[in-house]
Amino acid sequence: MDNISVVVRSRNEEQHIGYCLQSITDFIGKPEIILVDNQSTDNTIRIVNSFEYHNIKKMSISNNHYTPGRALNMGISEATGDYIIILSAHCQITSLDLKNVITKLNDESTAAVWGKQIPIMYGKRIGRRYMWSNFKDENQTNYFSKPEDRYFFHNAFSFFKGDFIKKNLFDERYAGKEDRYWAIDMINNGNNILYDSDSVVNHFYTKNGATWKGIG
Repeated sequence: MDNISVVVRSRNEEQHIGYCLQSITDFIGKPEIILVDNQSTDNTIRIVNSFEYHNIKKMSISNNHYTPGRALNMGISEATGDYIIILSAHCQITSLDLKNVITKLNDESTAAVWGKQIPIMYGKRIGRRYMWSNFKDENQTNYFSKPEDRYFFHNAFSFFKGDFIKKNLFDERYAGKEDRYWAIDMINNGNNILYDSDSVVNHFYTKNGATWKGIG
């Protein structure tokens, strides 16, 4: 298997980080994992330190400096893999054909691949609502979201060629949706963003529909 790095953003993810890490090793094997933690105050780091797989680099970003793009860029810049996967700490991989994803990434026109998400709240799947209407059951190229009226791309589960994303980092100014703005720039510059419906994660959400602890 090619050299893989997985970048995980976290903040107070003690309920999910262990399952997230386990899913990485289950589906990817023994990648380099880079955890960029936003000053967790719960047992997140303790769980990471006790995890049986130890190739995990831990980085910290303060609340004063945190933006989603900046946290991801820190992890990406530290990554050594030929391919880089971004996975939110409250996501668990349930389906992944990594060889197929890498084949798609190796097309010169491909800037990124993103996977399908199943929204889960308290163990039950959430009904389709605004954002979840974007996660189709069929593959898409440069998917245009009618609800958002722009190209759609989501960093909770996404894949990149390492050298490409290092040269095309995320805009650190945005407090959210850095992934959508990045995709728009990439597509406008003649690249393709591929949606792979066979790459799937369970994405855990709170009662009000926000992600756990507001990250991702």
